Amino acid sequence: MGKLFASLYLYIIVSLFLVSGVIEQLWPYEDTQQQLSLDDEFGQSLWLLTQSPEGIDNIGSRFQSKVVQKQDLMLPKEQREALTKHHYIYVFDQQQRAIWYIALDAEKLLQVGPITVLSPVFPSVWPYLLLLCVVGVPVGLWSFLLWRDFAKLRLACEAVDGSQDFELSATSKSFFLPITDTLSAMQQRIQHLLTAQQELTSSVSHEFRTPLARLKFALAMLEDKVTDEKAFDYIDNMQLDIVELESLVKEMLDYARLDSQQPNLKVQTCNLVQLLESVITKLDFATQIQLNTQLPLNCTYICDSHFIARSVQNLVGNALKYARHEVRVSLIENAQQVIISVEDDGPGVDQAQWDTVFKPFARLDKSRDKKTGGFGLGLAIVAKIVSWHQGSCALSHSELGGAKFTISLPK
Repeated sequence: MGKLFASLYLYIIVSLFLVSGVIEQLWPYEDTQQQLSLDDEFGQSLWLLTQSPEGIDNIGSRFQSKVVQKQDLMLPKEQREALTKHHYIYVFDQQQRAIWYIALDAEKLLQVGPITVLSPVFPSVWPYLLLLCVVGVPVGLWSFLLWRDFAKLRLACEAVDGSQDFELSATSKSFFLPITDTLSAMQQRIQHLLTAQQELTSSVSHEFRTPLARLKFALAMLEDKVTDEKAFDYIDNMQLDIVELESLVKEMLDYARLDSQQPNLKVQTCNLVQLLESVITKLDFATQIQLNTQLPLNCTYICDSHFIARSVQNLVGNALKYARHEVRVSLIENAQQVIISVEDDGPGVDQAQWDTVFKPFARLDKSRDKKTGGFGLGLAIVAKIVSWHQGSCALSHSELGGAKFTISLPK
């Protein structure tokens, strides 16, 4: 980057020097215009002409002139001294016109003028067009190419997570081509690691099912042969552990399937109010927690209703685990986005964990309680689904006293 901007800086400086020289040669100072040179030679010439009657007549034929009395002029001390020394002075009137006074004798002065002083001007716009062509056009082209390469670099950085491919044509002369080559190699490495991790997760999850099935069968056979009452308690606990492992395997397979690649979303217009009411009705069937809603009469949104319903179901199910008495689901629509909020009156979430709750296997409850402890994949699935819809997830404090999970979906 340093070389790029240094080259641009040097080009501008050199171009300005060259253009200024060309302009000076092609459009020099216009001597043909009537301009007054206020210097010693002109003053001396006027004074010499006044030494003869013919010279005074010559001045009168060319300039407006008249004879005035020296005592009629109110001159400062410096100008009086200059008039005595050089026999002439010049002053400017209110219109910035020059007036010359030349001493004729001790009492009389010849007033020449007023004379309008013209400023030099360029006769055309060609110097400016030349400057624009030599400096402006190349710098504009350089900036366009740089902007194009920045756009390619931005796309490459967005694609480097492995979710999509990016390519630069073989003939592309990009300033950032070495960087994009590095990003391409990095992306391939990331894709390889992600694929290996997904295959490992999927394979291990599938392999878990066979020994779990054998354990369930062995426990069923063992129940028929055990006569000790205490042994049944151990068997029940083992069965609960097997159920928990099966749930873990199912969630791992679901997340691995969602994380492997973005599915083809069945995007269509759906009524979010009806969708939320359907999810709440299903979850309200087997809970003692009060489920309240704050929903508008109608709210249509273009999305995949199946995945949006699943994300809301995960949030509401998570809130039911930790709520004491109440869970509130609300929906707000404005001109820019649709906001779905799920709140509870539980213990809440420490603010230090707000940035990690949507990551895989990040659990809010460290106790591993079988009643509330999940596997840390429910909220990660929510984040994955919302990102497919170009939305965002957030966690904050609720007015109910617990946690407030928010889904923001752009319109």
